[in-house]
Amino acid sequence: MNQPLPDITDRESIITLVDRFYEKVRQDDLLSPVFSHVNWPTHLPVMYNFWSSMLLGDQSYQGNPFQKHIHLPIQTIHFNRWLLHFKNTVDEHFSGAMAAEAKMRAESIASLFRHRLKLA
Repeated sequence: MNQPLPDITDRESIITLVDRFYEKVRQDDLLSPVFSHVNWPTHLPVMYNFWSSMLLGDQSYQGNPFQKHIHLPIQTIHFNRWLLHFKNTVDEHFSGAMAAEAKMRAESIASLFRHRLKLA
């Protein structure tokens, strides 16, 4: 019998989520060119802090995520693919209230960014 997946409960969960998600992004033909300039050893800890702040409330993230994305060559199709990978990653590794919250937050972020970038 399969064990139920754990929920996102701590920073280790966040690290797993972020690492597995960005593995997908780096292998994606549409998304990898957008992020080809990223220094991953520097960027991943920032993303751990971002998602830890969003989901665990630890206030470890300092920054403006929209400003980091405003100059990227991204369109609605990129956001849709990003969301697909993010939600699939959550579903592959986690289940529960915080996992659902993570997917909802990702949708909200994508929606806000699309709106601010004046994308459909």
